Amino acid sequence: MPAALPAGPAPPAHPAQVDLSTLGGDWRAGCFVIDHRWQPSARYGKEAVGTFAQCLEEASGEGVLFAADPPAQAPFMFVDLETTGLSGGAGTQAFLVGCGWFDEDAAFSTRQFVLTRYADERLLLETVSGELARAGALVTFNGKSFDAPLLETRHLFHRLPWTGDRLPHVDVLHPARQFWGKAAVPPYSCSLSALERDILGVRRSGDVQGFEVPARYFHFVRTGDASPLLPVLEHNRRDLLSLAALTARLFHLARSGAESARDAREAVALGRIYARAGFDDRASDAYCHAIERCRSPRGAFDPVRIDALRLLALARRRARRYEEAASCWRELLDVRGCPPPIVREATEALAIHHEHRLRDLATARLFALRTLETVEQERRAGWTASVHHRLSRLDRKMSTESLKFEV
Repeated sequence: MPAALPAGPAPPAHPAQVDLSTLGGDWRAGCFVIDHRWQPSARYGKEAVGTFAQCLEEASGEGVLFAADPPAQAPFMFVDLETTGLSGGAGTQAFLVGCGWFDEDAAFSTRQFVLTRYADERLLLETVSGELARAGALVTFNGKSFDAPLLETRHLFHRLPWTGDRLPHVDVLHPARQFWGKAAVPPYSCSLSALERDILGVRRSGDVQGFEVPARYFHFVRTGDASPLLPVLEHNRRDLLSLAALTARLFHLARSGAESARDAREAVALGRIYARAGFDDRASDAYCHAIERCRSPRGAFDPVRIDALRLLALARRRARRYEEAASCWRELLDVRGCPPPIVREATEALAIHHEHRLRDLATARLFALRTLETVEQERRAGWTASVHHRLSRLDRKMSTESLKFEV
């Protein structure tokens, strides 16, 4: 992974008297850089750091499922920013850029670039770009919406080329919402700290809160006192390791299949990932595992079971396994309290199935009438007209069939 940066002189002194020795880094290539390393045997929550490295190495080929254009591939560079503001915008700067990766010996290394003076931002951006160029893919948490656009904005401000958009980018936040969005206790936070607690079993002690970070940096800028940045550096390092651990978990799930899912929700999310990549057989298998692992009895209201049945019906229909798809739609209609949009989708699918595949016009008409009842309750004028059109066609067909029988 990234080679050591060449040593270099420090830039001109900070306006205030600065002592950066407390941060534990040194000046390299004109930037203040702090390196840190977790040994493979170090425990992080439920697992050792080396376990995360092994899972990611074994499942690195699954990166294409999470970033397909261009496909994500090893080596993976984990990136996290600490900024002067939490809302982004042209005036927000990244004063700390953290990069992390797994070494060949399964240790986890981080390299943090600190902006000690606003005047040195261009130099920091150039150095960070060189670091990112060594990556096969970037991995962030909400990076597509925040980190990457912020870095791009700052590059444009300095008229520097932004090459990050040429790299595959895995934003772990989006699959994390699908897999674990309701894993945490109410109010169901999907923040990185909530996920590391509920998924990784990590509980931080004395961690700095995100809203405090900008104020600590501004204190450093005004006074030259770097000590308030120490908790920020540790916070950033732990964010990087948590991001790496969650990525390893996601990739391991994708490689191992639904059998390794902890619960039905994970299995459904895995099926969605497979389906988006065009692996319908693997997706169907994941949905079936999800249905089997639902604890609710058949016919009881269970959002995860309803979701799995619907997705399984769609997957089987794409695979032209029409009767199996129809079985899923019928089971959905037997669920007490099934949401009206899904009832409408199921009755419409069954009306089509009986009209065009089974040629059972009477049953198709019954399902069309049920669809009409649902769309009228939802007050969907467009859908109502479509169902009336279907009913008229069925009536004509049934009339024609009756005339043929009489003749």
